[in-house]
Amino acid sequence: MQILVRDNNVEQALRVLKKKMQREGIFREMKRRSAYEKPSEKRVREKAEAVRRARKLARKQAQREGLIAAPKPKPRPARAPRPAAAI
Repeated sequence: MQILVRDNNVEQALRVLKKKMQREGIFREMKRRSAYEKPSEKRVREKAEAVRRARKLARKQAQREGLIAAPKPKPRPARAPRPAAAI
């Protein structure tokens, strides 16, 4: 995983890194591996994850087919334009 640091802005680069790690599920994986997981618990967790994935896939398919309404997009706040660099 690579993050570019622009203008020595390490705080912004850290935010981007954390967001990428969150999206990839790295934090969840670290938490899961921090303690021993019994094989029976592992089976239960993997089964629940599979059910969750299947439901998500079915929901997306139903939205594409128009059977259920798609969620309304969240309104994004307007961003101020970046100032031009002085030469």
